[in-house]
Amino acid sequence: MHDFGLVEIMLSAAAIIAVAACVVWVLRQARSRRRTARRADPANDYGVRGDWERSTGTVNYSSFVYLDVDRDGKYGVGDRPMAGIMVRLFDEQGGFVASARTNNVGFANFAMSTSSANAAIRLPGAYGFSVSVPPGWRSPSANVTQSQRFWLEPGSPAGLVSQDLPRPVGLAPPRSLAGRMAADGAATLSVMASGQELERRALAPDTAFRLELADEADAVVIAGGGLDRQLALSPYPTDLGLMSPQTLAGKPALRTIGFDDVTGRGFRKIPCGHAGLQWRNLNAMAQDHTKGSEGYVNGNVSGDHVAYTSSGYPAEFWSETPFGFHSVLLSAAWLKSEGEMALIECWLGEQLVASDALALSALSPLHYAPMLKEITRVRLSTKHHWQMVLDDLVLTR
Repeated sequence: MHDFGLVEIMLSAAAIIAVAACVVWVLRQARSRRRTARRADPANDYGVRGDWERSTGTVNYSSFVYLDVDRDGKYGVGDRPMAGIMVRLFDEQGGFVASARTNNVGFANFAMSTSSANAAIRLPGAYGFSVSVPPGWRSPSANVTQSQRFWLEPGSPAGLVSQDLPRPVGLAPPRSLAGRMAADGAATLSVMASGQELERRALAPDTAFRLELADEADAVVIAGGGLDRQLALSPYPTDLGLMSPQTLAGKPALRTIGFDDVTGRGFRKIPCGHAGLQWRNLNAMAQDHTKGSEGYVNGNVSGDHVAYTSSGYPAEFWSETPFGFHSVLLSAAWLKSEGEMALIECWLGEQLVASDALALSALSPLHYAPMLKEITRVRLSTKHHWQMVLDDLVLTR
């Protein structure tokens, strides 16, 4: 009897499921017929909406994050959207609701809808938006935490609206200057701002140095020990590498290779002959060509294209005629490779002139400025074979 009862229950459940499936099928067929009838009637092609009581759509409610290049707290023409920044959504009681990372154009999107159970924002009330600031970074816009109140609005796309969107959030990386002194050299380093000396530091032989830079610092001057040089500082962390007496003298004519002229499309392997150089295992790509590619977006400092080491394998550029290697902006391609170590090797013929190991970030480029006056080949590689991103390669010929 017990087994017979179990069989009956199973059969009844199967029957109920079958009936429910039939009902769902009938309803879908009816809806499909109504949709077909509407589409068949030309009067519905451009009809004025009469029913404003229902809202059945979903809208992306977005928080925008940008790299505040000039650190003025306002999103301006020189600033750039940031990818991969975490933004969290909280309810009115401060409870965590959802999180999203900014996409390739700087937007962290949260689905908003009164008709979708999967939407992050479904009910009226106050919601908080909190941008996670990377370690050591700061927000010149001073608005990493914001709130918006939502209310029901029948007939709107999602059924909910707020007074406004969250204001753009600007982030700025720490500015620092690093380098290494050779065993037989000593020099003096001066940090400048508008021609005035902000800081002076003696650089001892066979030591590494690192100092934080003030926002107003715009140049560094190094004198003594045959290491004389002057560098205009970028908005990003700077590394001079191992200081070499084989430095560019005076104010040489500089040429910037930004990779935007390699292709007008999304992607192309850099051909030999581009910019008068030979190239191996380097591709040019539009910064938004690959979905979820944080470092390709954040490492793009000019134009819309960057170069990167193909599949993370060692890459080179070279010329039979010596050239000067002033600087380049380097980034890790992905947040998953944050902290990847890059090795930059420079050769003059068969002689290794310089070799520097640099930590890379997918959030901000590193301004690597060896300022070497004469080399014939540069080799770029990473310790764990992740892709390295390059932009604004500056050379002299």
